[in-house]
Amino acid sequence: MEQGESQRPCGRSPSGCASTLNVSKPSFSAAVSAALLTADPRAKTMAARDAARDWRLGRLDFTFDTPMPKRPAWPDKPELLDPRDMPRRGKGGSAKGRIALWHALAHIEFVAIDLALDMAGRFGEQMGRDFVSDFMAVAADEAMHFAILDRKLRQLGSYYGALPAHAGLWETAERTSHDVAARLAIVPMVLEARGLDVTPATLERVRAQGDENGAKILARILDDEIRHVAIGTKHFIAYCTESTQSPGDSPQKRWKSLVQEHFRGGLKAPFNDSARLAAGLSRDFYDSLAS
Repeated sequence: MEQGESQRPCGRSPSGCASTLNVSKPSFSAAVSAALLTADPRAKTMAARDAARDWRLGRLDFTFDTPMPKRPAWPDKPELLDPRDMPRRGKGGSAKGRIALWHALAHIEFVAIDLALDMAGRFGEQMGRDFVSDFMAVAADEAMHFAILDRKLRQLGSYYGALPAHAGLWETAERTSHDVAARLAIVPMVLEARGLDVTPATLERVRAQGDENGAKILARILDDEIRHVAIGTKHFIAYCTESTQSPGDSPQKRWKSLVQEHFRGGLKAPFNDSARLAAGLSRDFYDSLAS
């Protein structure tokens, strides 16, 4: 062996070393699209968490060479019904009523995985790395929430897909696919904020039934959802402040206009004002729109 040959850090030749150094990373958009197009609930959960971890660890390139699908892939079950056709849950304290409650919550979190992934993949190039990091963290949270709720259903002798589910949760994403401000205004600042309003009462009802494990699950989800609403509100306010599309409009005025344009149905009181305020969503955003 000639002197210096052992100094080569990789490969058997200089060309081998160069090829190792020039290996490109997978694109971020390809990873997100693949997760969105994963239908099996457990596989989608793992794909979302893997994509979020790979982004956080720098294993994905900030490139957007793969378009987001118009609709994610979903399993054959649950059957998706119009909200008007959804069966009543029945009495909350019965075994059937409890399963219906946890199934509905699991469906919300399952669709929330896709909503967060699509937010990052569809608007990330426009909005930048911090935006991507924030919504990939949200996607990982939603995947974790779904996994916990799926396990809860199995402990109750059921599973996700055993009951029909709400068909309308993805419609908002389709109506706002052209506009990041509209998507931020509706998904985190209306849909997820609604979760802040209703979860405390659900938590107390579950606790009154003697289900302390269920109460702990809902408390964890509520804490995370406050952070999710805060992320959406932060990026919405920043976008409106920097945008030249509506000069002179305050973020609050812009939000109200977008909600009236894109959200079907009024905002329903009562509101969890303290949780909303903790997320940066003050009453001057939503008070005048309450029905």
